[in-house]
Amino acid sequence: MMKIAKLTMSAAALLFATGIATNAQAADGAELYKVKTCWACHGKDANTPIMPTYPRLAGQNADYAFNQMKDIKAGIRSNGQAAAMKGVMGLVSEDEMRAIADWLSTL
Repeated sequence: MMKIAKLTMSAAALLFATGIATNAQAADGAELYKVKTCWACHGKDANTPIMPTYPRLAGQNADYAFNQMKDIKAGIRSNGQAAAMKGVMGLVSEDEMRAIADWLSTL
C-alpha cells in the first residue's frame, strides 16, 4: 500500500513539474471567459459588447485573439481600448489566454 502511495505521489509530482497538468490546460475556455470577467464588457455570448467600440470576440481566429491578449498584457499594444484591458489581462496567464482564445474561435 505504501509503495502505491509513493508511486502516485511521484507521478503527480512529475506531471506538475513538467507542466503537463496545468490549470489552464484543464480549464474550460468558456468558464475562464466568465471567471476572468471577459463577459462584463464583451457580452455573455462574446458577440454583444456593452460599447459599440468594444470588439465582438465570437468566432475570432484563435491565434489572433491570443496574440492580441498577449500584446495588451505586455504593453506592446496600447491603442484603442487596450488601456481598459491592461488591468484585466494582468490577472490572466498565457495558458488561460490560449484556452479563452481557442474557445472564442469555436463560437
